[in-house]
Amino acid sequence: MSNYEFLQKKAQTLRKYIVEMITEAGSGHPGGSLSAADIVSVLYFKEMRLDPQQPKWPDRDRFVLSKGHAAPVLYAALAEKGFFPVEQLKTLRKLKSPLQGHPDLKHVPGVEMSTGSLGQGLSAANGMALAGKLDKGSWRVHVLLGDGEIQEGQIWEAAMAAAHYKLDNLVAFLDHNGLQIDGPVTNIMSVEPVADKWRAFGWHVINIDGHNYQQIIAALDEAKGVKGKPTMIIAKTIKGKGVSFMENQVGWHGNAPKPEELDQALSELE
Repeated sequence: MSNYEFLQKKAQTLRKYIVEMITEAGSGHPGGSLSAADIVSVLYFKEMRLDPQQPKWPDRDRFVLSKGHAAPVLYAALAEKGFFPVEQLKTLRKLKSPLQGHPDLKHVPGVEMSTGSLGQGLSAANGMALAGKLDKGSWRVHVLLGDGEIQEGQIWEAAMAAAHYKLDNLVAFLDHNGLQIDGPVTNIMSVEPVADKWRAFGWHVINIDGHNYQQIIAALDEAKGVKGKPTMIIAKTIKGKGVSFMENQVGWHGNAPKPEELDQALSELE
């Protein structure tokens, strides 16, 4: 099995977990979780240095899910990586479960930042990256943003700060699927020209297909060679990727599949 096939298999496993746990919960956000599965697969099963037996290992790489409503993709990756049992995924959003609708760093091993209020994750990632610089650490910080999320003003304050402090150990991914809860991003509040904006704020910008493993890996490798500025990887993705009736459908931003829809989704993901 090639490296790409391995990562694709992992991403499909994450997607199965996502639709299963959201169906079991009866609520959640499948669309933006599915769109990010390939990026998260590369980060957790190839790129990042992690030790599930030592979630707070000082030299670990960090990942911040700024678009916290996509918690199912993060939980799926953490479970598959061995931070907690896969069986626990079915407790998503249930009373007394640590797997809340948005990630909670106090209760879930491997979660670096409690997110959910959109726009805050990049600021937290900045702090982690700056700490890495001050500590002369070798670890890197990755953060995943939503394209509706970057309408938030705090994102641009954080973008400015990251460039000012020359945080070249910081890599941001923009899950650029073009849809947010109320409709197409271009209709609600266009973020274009998005690449030019990040460049203007002092970032190194890379545009990729967010479902192409070769491009994701190449972008991460390129980011490691960038000195004196943070990197933004703008990943063009498909909301609901992998499940035909969810793809590019804004209605699947925050709705749970019914049991018969789950059966169809799983058969497609096989």
